[in-house]
Amino acid sequence: MVAVTVGALTAGAVAWFIGATTVADLCWVVGTVVAVVPALWWVIAALRNGRAGVDLIAVLALAGTLAVQEYLAGALIAVMLATGHALDSAAERRASRDLRALLAHAPRTARRRVGDTVTVIPLAQVAVDDLLVVAPGEVVPTDGVVLDSVAVLDESVLTGEPLQVERPVGEPVRSGVVNAGSAFQMRATATAADSTYAGIVRLAEQASAENAPVVRLADRYAAWFLPLSLAVAGLAWLVSGSAIRAVAVLVVATPCPLLLAAPVAIVSGLSRASRLGVIIRGGGALETLGRARTLVMDKTGTLTAGRPAVVEVAASPAWRTDEVLRLAASVEQVSPHVLAEAITNHARARELSLSLPRDVVEEPGRGVSATVDGRHVEVGKLAAPPDGAGWAATVSGRARLDGAAVAWLTVDGEVAGAVLLRDPLRRDASRTLRRLRAAGLRRLIMLTGDRAEPAREIGTVLGLDDVRAEQTPADKVASVREERDREVTVMVGDGINDAPALAAADVGVAMGARGATASSEAADIVLTTDHLDRLADAMDIARRARRIAVQSAAVGMALSLLAMAAATVGWLPPAVGALLQEGIDVAVILNALRALRTGPAGGVTLTPDTERMLHRFAAEHDDLRGTLPRLREAANRLAAGPSPQALTELGEVHTFLTEELLPHERAEETQLYPALAGPLGSAEATATMSRTHAEIERLALRLGDHLDVAETAGGIRPDQVEDLLSCLYGLFTVLSLHFVQEEENYFALAGDPSDHAGRGDGR
Repeated sequence: MVAVTVGALTAGAVAWFIGATTVADLCWVVGTVVAVVPALWWVIAALRNGRAGVDLIAVLALAGTLAVQEYLAGALIAVMLATGHALDSAAERRASRDLRALLAHAPRTARRRVGDTVTVIPLAQVAVDDLLVVAPGEVVPTDGVVLDSVAVLDESVLTGEPLQVERPVGEPVRSGVVNAGSAFQMRATATAADSTYAGIVRLAEQASAENAPVVRLADRYAAWFLPLSLAVAGLAWLVSGSAIRAVAVLVVATPCPLLLAAPVAIVSGLSRASRLGVIIRGGGALETLGRARTLVMDKTGTLTAGRPAVVEVAASPAWRTDEVLRLAASVEQVSPHVLAEAITNHARARELSLSLPRDVVEEPGRGVSATVDGRHVEVGKLAAPPDGAGWAATVSGRARLDGAAVAWLTVDGEVAGAVLLRDPLRRDASRTLRRLRAAGLRRLIMLTGDRAEPAREIGTVLGLDDVRAEQTPADKVASVREERDREVTVMVGDGINDAPALAAADVGVAMGARGATASSEAADIVLTTDHLDRLADAMDIARRARRIAVQSAAVGMALSLLAMAAATVGWLPPAVGALLQEGIDVAVILNALRALRTGPAGGVTLTPDTERMLHRFAAEHDDLRGTLPRLREAANRLAAGPSPQALTELGEVHTFLTEELLPHERAEETQLYPALAGPLGSAEATATMSRTHAEIERLALRLGDHLDVAETAGGIRPDQVEDLLSCLYGLFTVLSLHFVQEEENYFALAGDPSDHAGRGDGR
């Protein structure tokens, strides 16, 4: 349409210039008619939806120019209309809402067992009480109950949680989850159409279908500009008795500031956002994002890294933590389990020398066993829970409170240690949420399928306004709808289980770099870089682009109103009015293009050297973090009594502090903090961290003084125990908090926080 209308206008201008006025008029008529036909269809479609938008004025103006034989004016309006809709189409391409990825993930067949025969049947033929077999790696076809063995399942598709779960005999399983262990049998309790996964698909489709279409900025202004224009045109005709004067009013009233300026500003905002890795699939989404006041977020993969990492390595009194980790990683390096990769990566980051395991046996739901260095080593679950007292019970209780998974290490039948793993917070989570509040969001809510305890802990750390745990996909949709009734609501998620809630929100945002395809398909915005802080950038861009669009439209309409007044009294014939309208268009479009200069707010510019330094110190943090629990372990051993073994362990802790930790802190103080003073505005930005460095060194020196006294006395004196415990527990607490603060405030500036997740970033 743009090509034909521009071509007709140009050809007519050439014909008019050489004196072929009849040919010129014919070309301009063709351009006008080409625009009238689709414009009329757009008007009819809008009226069917109960809306009378800007296109109605354009249709009346086009028809009027033909009626009074002002063909040049009609051709000019046709070009404006075609260009505006071309820009609007570019801004309005929506994501595919048919949820192809959801349907593609759904199983098509099932293995039904009758007697000793297993046959593959279409999913639709599965009936309640059928005996089904689920092979390794297959998707559970329908809801049912486990019959013959422990089922090891990856339920992330439904819950979003990355850790595998075990369903013993008699427990229910849901359709859509993946069998991550060996084959198992189940009894179907629902047909495919009534299963959990089918319900999610229906829920997403319903949520998408129920969403009202976005009322665009231009159409909101047209709601009053349209009747005003018609009234002025009618008044001009009534007063003058001239139809040409009424057409002249409609020509200058053609809302090109709405047809062109607003889309130009919005498309400019879309272009600017895409450069930051934010794909916004429609101008309506960008406009709505600029008005958002509530943000609803999934936990896993959005606020957390989305994969398990080692939090702590615990050892029995007879073992050392490094040896526990080395043996566990030696066995796990041949296992495909999701926890095995985290344990192995953590050991390699600690530069431990792993041994090649032999006679490896993996029991789904139990763990892995092998021979390592001539000893029988098992990693996984214990046959019986730990006793009510002792170090193992302490570790088990700590894991329960932290929401961590535990991989126990057994050597030659004796429990030697344990590795605790959990899904860590993203390093930039707190900083990003502060930026989102600064960008205009007033209410931040987390929805998660996880248990209440770990969810509440994350909500407290991040300062969220509300936390809702153990949420099913239907619960998430209900929560999003509840928030939509209050304010314009944005939903952020990355899993298939989030797709219905993304479709139900005013604006759905998918973490697309590692997120599921279905969530990206159901979303209005996709963050391709996996940086949640890009959403804050997008909000800044959306607000500025919308402000410029409003400004351009308002100024353009004000000028149009002045031109309408001139046309009403006969000062502007239609053709001159069309040319004047072109001048107004150029002015407002140039203003709208300012949206291209929108940059991310709140960003910090780092030099390459500073960024490399941040990555270096972040890597050192990851290495040091795994050693921090030694402080607590030494305190626990000392609390049991001032024994020679406790003194030896205190000496090792002091060596770690003086040879590894303090040099790291001093290097931060002398190298990193001065380099950050410029980007952060002043040296005061790191002053509180410098004070913490001083406290860490004070406690380390105090510990050294105690060791000197103990060596002189031939052992730890009873009067030293209380202060030593205070030093050790204080160091552990201060260092844990200090590491988190530096990671959130400084290391998160250096790019993707997930770059370090594999090294065991835990919290």
